[in-house]
Amino acid sequence: MSESTLAGEQPQTTPDKTAALFANMVMQQTNMTMMFLGKIPHPESGQPVRDLDAARMFIDQLEMIEVKTKGNLDKREAALLKQSLTGLRMAFVEAANEQPSEPPKDQPAPAGPAAASPAPEPGTPPISQASPSTDDAESRKKFSKKY
Repeated sequence: MSESTLAGEQPQTTPDKTAALFANMVMQQTNMTMMFLGKIPHPESGQPVRDLDAARMFIDQLEMIEVKTKGNLDKREAALLKQSLTGLRMAFVEAANEQPSEPPKDQPAPAGPAAASPAPEPGTPPISQASPSTDDAESRKKFSKKY
């Protein structure tokens, strides 16, 4: 190690190295978001993961980076960040509008009114469901941010 590194100073980096590190960071955030949207499988389990709150957090972080670095990025870095955010926002809206086909194996089934009610006895006419509860409507609103 050089003396400047031992003294606690940051080593000098070239513009090319910082540009590559920036691109790497944006791509890591993008890949994590896509994983949490269920678009790519988890690297360890190979199973899709769906966690819209975590995906939203990664998108929010990239948006913060876009705001904080405005005017300080070169054209390629700004284009990469903008393209990544645009793609992630579209994927988020798609994922938020999708209904999961089945609950993940390691999570219990949702405990809603249908799951809590007993099965009807044979010969009993089915009870029609009322309109969705306000909780359902609120959860849908929560993930329908317009871009």
